[in-house]
Amino acid sequence: MATDRVADFLTRLRNAYKARLYNVNCPASSLLADICQVLEAEGYIKAFRVEENGAKKNLVVELKYVEGEPAIRELKRVSKSGLRKYSNVAKLPKHYNGLGISILSTSKGVMSDFAARQQHVGGEVLCTVF
Repeated sequence: MATDRVADFLTRLRNAYKARLYNVNCPASSLLADICQVLEAEGYIKAFRVEENGAKKNLVVELKYVEGEPAIRELKRVSKSGLRKYSNVAKLPKHYNGLGISILSTSKGVMSDFAARQQHVGGEVLCTVF
């Protein structure tokens, strides 16, 4: 198990898309469930669920393909455990002229950059998705 759960989760997603898998299993946490909720709302994954196996909880993510191609082309971790990246609402990054999203951890929860602009909050930029 990696010490950075978000980076481990993003790597599992990238590897699953390269292997053309339809489901990904990883250890569950509330932060990862919130990230999956944003990805599902933005249309990058089909669905996700949390399964319990005794004392362990697993997160099962159903990947989405559009005409045989992965819905996610690029997935990058921005804020790392060694170097945190924070952004206020005025300086939130736009990726690919608004086609991609950034996922932020704010005081109002985990949300996309579009939702953060609407609610006028900034926070830690967790990752970017395109």
